[in-house]
Amino acid sequence: MKFIPVLLLLALVACGQQKDKKQEGFPLKKTEAEWKKQLTPEQYHVLREKGTETAFTGKYWDNHEAGIYYCAACNQELFGSETKFESGTGWPSFYQPVREGVVAVGTDTSYGMVRDEVVCSQCGGHLGHVFDDGPKPTGLRYCLNSVSLKFEKKPAKK
Repeated sequence: MKFIPVLLLLALVACGQQKDKKQEGFPLKKTEAEWKKQLTPEQYHVLREKGTETAFTGKYWDNHEAGIYYCAACNQELFGSETKFESGTGWPSFYQPVREGVVAVGTDTSYGMVRDEVVCSQCGGHLGHVFDDGPKPTGLRYCLNSVSLKFEKKPAKK
């Protein structure tokens, strides 16, 4: 029982991020004022300041509907529901993006750890991290913040 708080803290830190605002080299460029006007305060904190939401609080961690997940900042298509899986971490997890090149991966050394940060390749918005403990066929786990995503449900087939 006394290990539960430690596990929760580790889960929170697992998708936490340093506060480096530098997002150069991405096609979509906006000023910080433009981002602040477009995004909610929570979206701005996660997408532009590389923050994280608390585990098990985001609106998509337990979403099981069929559809597509888009970047909440620029609307780029990122992940399909068919690659979403239950990781037990409290954040939406996927084993691969919808196609190559929609996300970029860089190194994050915050909190004394070395992790692979995942950002949108269009706007540079922080999405989360990718780990090599996911299911087949890729073995990857893209651990993302719900607030970084926008979900669009697939229309029902007639």
